[in-house]
Amino acid sequence: MAEPILSVRNLNLKFNLRGQTLHALRDVSLDVYQGESLAIVGESGSGKSVLTKCFMGLNDANGFIESGSIIYNGEDITKYKKEKDWLRIRGGEIAMVMQDPMTSLNPLRTVGAQILEAINLHQKGLSKAQAKTEMLSMLASVGIPEPEKRSKQYPHEFSGGMRQRVVIAIALACKPKILICDEPTTALDVTIQAQILKLIRDLVSKHGITAIYITHDLGVVANVATRIAVMYAGDIVEIGTSEEIFYDPRHPYTWALLSSLPQLGIKGQKLYSIAGTQANLFTEVKGDAFAPRNPYALEIDKVKRPPNFEITPTHMAKTWLLDPRAPKLEPPEIIQKLSRREVDLNG
Repeated sequence: MAEPILSVRNLNLKFNLRGQTLHALRDVSLDVYQGESLAIVGESGSGKSVLTKCFMGLNDANGFIESGSIIYNGEDITKYKKEKDWLRIRGGEIAMVMQDPMTSLNPLRTVGAQILEAINLHQKGLSKAQAKTEMLSMLASVGIPEPEKRSKQYPHEFSGGMRQRVVIAIALACKPKILICDEPTTALDVTIQAQILKLIRDLVSKHGITAIYITHDLGVVANVATRIAVMYAGDIVEIGTSEEIFYDPRHPYTWALLSSLPQLGIKGQKLYSIAGTQANLFTEVKGDAFAPRNPYALEIDKVKRPPNFEITPTHMAKTWLLDPRAPKLEPPEIIQKLSRREVDLNG
């Protein structure tokens, strides 16, 4: 495989909160490759957004990186101390599309002015006329009709889906190498969700951008991700190609996430849900963090953290079930059906 464009190694990030320390990221390692669409999935609180905000220096002041590295453009960006260093990364190198477009847009400025601001900041040397032409082109490229007219309007004059298209236009106007999409469709209805995901996929492919999707819903990324990292309690517990994660998952947490997908539910039967809550990261986690919620947990899971077991060169999982000494257990019935391609992920 080619050299990664961004490489995270043994990253530990903590937050000081109300006199306590929260261990938000626990020895996270991850490689991101040029041109791929990587999805980071897991329940709320698993560390997905915290991890990607480290790539842009956006975690709040209570957070601190205790150890580990993030190598981008040959530099360890965890060593950045000054805002001017981060400004070289944000937008022009790595851009982000947030969950709620209304928190990303200025209600007092027209959408055209906000896109122009990004263009003037990150595309140096354009004349005023050229910048305006580029702005209108960006609006058209994200599917906003009558760009000349709509550029003069304010965010409140747009629907939720159209506002998200404007946010995507602003991000792409920065000409980033990596685009992070943090739950970009959560606030939208199902039909608009599909349109926005297709738009992002097409634009990322057209511009040769690397995409990182953050979501709690594996089903959302079934048709857009080339690779998937599954996060739990501040760690990546499984990573592989989309094919491997959907049709040959190995970690019990991945089994649970897949089993809870609505499109895999059986009519007349209660939809599966994961019992319990995530590990308390204010205290030291012993063994496998998922063990208390894992019906397949072994005794060793309670005392010793599992290493990363390699299944294929592209597929790894942190579960003692992959140890050669572990008992051979059958995964849930729905996972077996997925492996045999007896169920349709697209519903």
